Amino acid sequence: MSDVRYPVVAPGVGDFRGAGGGEPAAHWKATAAGERLVPTHCCFCGVQCGMYLRVTDGRVIGVEPRNHDINKLRLCPKGVVAYQQVHHPDRLLAPLLRDSRDGPLRPVSWETALDRIVGEIQRIQSTYGRDAFGVLGGASMTTEKTYLMGKFARVALRTRHIDYNGRLCMVSAAAANKKAFGIDRAGNPWADLLETEVVLVAGTNIAECFPVAMQYFWGARDRGAKLVVVDPRETAMARTADEHVALRPGTDAAFYNGLLHVIVRDGLTDERFIAEHTVGWEAVRDTVAAYTPERVGEICGLDPRQIQRVAHLWGRARRCWAAHGRGLEQHLQGVENVLSCINVSLATGQLGRPGAGYGTLTGQGNGQGGREHGQKSDMLPGGRDIENPEHRAYVAGVWGIDEADLPPKGTSMQEMVWQMAAGEIRGLLGMCNNPLVSLPNQAVVRHGYDALEFHVQSDFFLSETAARADVVLPSTVWAEDEGLVTNGEGRVIKYNKAVEPPGEARTDWWMLCELARRLGTGDKFPFTRPVEILDELRVASKGGVADYYGITYEKVEQTGGIFWPCPTLDHPGTPRPFEGGRFYHPDGKARFHAVQWKPPAEPPDQEFPLRLTTGRTVAHFLSGNQTRRLPGLVEQTPRPWIEVHPSLGFADGDPVRVVTRRGAVTYPALVTEAIRPDTVFVPYHWAGPIAANVLTIDALDPISKMPEFKVCACRIERGQAVDPVPEPPMPPGEHPYRPETAPLGDQRPPTAPQGRGTAET
Repeated sequence: MSDVRYPVVAPGVGDFRGAGGGEPAAHWKATAAGERLVPTHCCFCGVQCGMYLRVTDGRVIGVEPRNHDINKLRLCPKGVVAYQQVHHPDRLLAPLLRDSRDGPLRPVSWETALDRIVGEIQRIQSTYGRDAFGVLGGASMTTEKTYLMGKFARVALRTRHIDYNGRLCMVSAAAANKKAFGIDRAGNPWADLLETEVVLVAGTNIAECFPVAMQYFWGARDRGAKLVVVDPRETAMARTADEHVALRPGTDAAFYNGLLHVIVRDGLTDERFIAEHTVGWEAVRDTVAAYTPERVGEICGLDPRQIQRVAHLWGRARRCWAAHGRGLEQHLQGVENVLSCINVSLATGQLGRPGAGYGTLTGQGNGQGGREHGQKSDMLPGGRDIENPEHRAYVAGVWGIDEADLPPKGTSMQEMVWQMAAGEIRGLLGMCNNPLVSLPNQAVVRHGYDALEFHVQSDFFLSETAARADVVLPSTVWAEDEGLVTNGEGRVIKYNKAVEPPGEARTDWWMLCELARRLGTGDKFPFTRPVEILDELRVASKGGVADYYGITYEKVEQTGGIFWPCPTLDHPGTPRPFEGGRFYHPDGKARFHAVQWKPPAEPPDQEFPLRLTTGRTVAHFLSGNQTRRLPGLVEQTPRPWIEVHPSLGFADGDPVRVVTRRGAVTYPALVTEAIRPDTVFVPYHWAGPIAANVLTIDALDPISKMPEFKVCACRIERGQAVDPVPEPPMPPGEHPYRPETAPLGDQRPPTAPQGRGTAET
């Protein structure tokens, strides 16, 4: 037996080696000679799984899961292939420019591209005013980059028009959380789920959208927790639930009011918690008195007895957890939907303890950090309010500008598109977004972008939006830079650089600093490394509700992640911001908000009798600009489909034409009993004529300005043929990467049934 001593890398490993396992363990290696394992995190959803990128000779050749606290050696189908983006043949490798709006894109030098951008910014702003040039960011960039986006817009451009694609994802939850708790943060780490007795999952398809997070929910189930899933579709998770509440889309607030009605009626409220830790209970109690199970059942299309069963499950448990996603939030009443759910948690004291928690499931990789530090139209770094004089003065001081020069609040992403069409915004800089797929009512979106006098877009693949731009800048992928992101728990983690960018690709932060220098404000953007941006961000956030001052790269790497707020360098972070019943309003108390249910903007009628809802599928991500180029994911799910109930008279694969007041698309039918008979579902990751957002409505929540993606009126007809899937846009002279399989010609719905049963069975 060898006398070599091995470090104990995990509990039990030392014992194993000491018992004779040393030799095999010592001489077996997963890595090849010269290979490095670079620790980082997945670039996709808000779970942010830990992974190692395998690097050889300056190339990323594979991936291995890390035993990180978040994912514990698990990766989902997207995480397994994320590394394939790095050296993908479709990567943008040089700036592109078109000489006229109708002319083709052609490769140019960085000097030529930047000169054109700066010239157009100066022309437009001198002719029409500073607010005539807008900026749109994204919540998949690192926090350093999102901070710089906000600073660039307000300091270099001095425009009020900046927003980001999290407007389509998290803003209803963010607004509700701030109203109720005084802070926009999940209330607990996911590990707390293991101690809960009842889990209520509202409007989120966790098994497909956040597959690795399912370990926490299954862990709770293994320990005896009851599961309630509120969703019009019987998703994979709903199929295992104790109660699947298949309500009509657009009726959420009525349902949660109905739960609270029963909880109050049957004496299941936590009166001590309400009295000591909340404000505004009486108005909510009086409001829900009218939401009897019978009335709510009629509004939601539910059996009133189920409303009572769910209320009793929740109200009689010692520890309950509410988790929700876009199905609750992407509505005309999205903020109030979330508040009605929060009301149930507050009334029963189910906050601030292990197993008693609340949280929003974040869709984008940096959906949390991406909205906290200034690229949202009404927000300054640290979660500060741009209309608050004290907040403005503090940030202006950090930036070295006069407070009077700091622009006021801007408008939302969707409103900016309307302003483009109206000629109020004449130029646009976009980074890390793809509105020509992701925004609703695509005809209006195309009209807005076509009305721009100048448009520059940054991306690492040529997205549908970049393909229409006047200048396209080639950016880096996550593995080619370093920086912080914040996952859905509020845990700040770090991406590490694995390889150099290909060709002439550059980081987004370099582009912004270089543009600022050419615009005459380079002294405010002296950054040469991401850590320098972070150091300024830490100061800019200090004292704000989203305080990152105590978070450094070294601290994150030593701990595996720090939960914000973290106000000092010796602060351990805040995994449970509501622990002890303390909230972030000045008096330390949470706020109840009375909510009256309102119907959606476009309820069904005789001409359009069905409800259309949209969502994600496991193989793809957001607008699909990344995942529609990765062959394994395309082979798994090559095209969109429409889920219809058997009672509607279609067979699997039939062409079904979906018609709304905004457009029509023909999809193959997936016939399943796992959806309500009055509702149809289409996934939204595809572009062009088959995009689900050809059909959706651009009605906005009046508080959050979130579009109502989750419900609009439609009708379905028997179609002639399924609409073909378009190839992704490509740089000039290039052709789409074609793997050995060619699945895009497949006209059928997914081969694996998404639900329980089909029309044939």
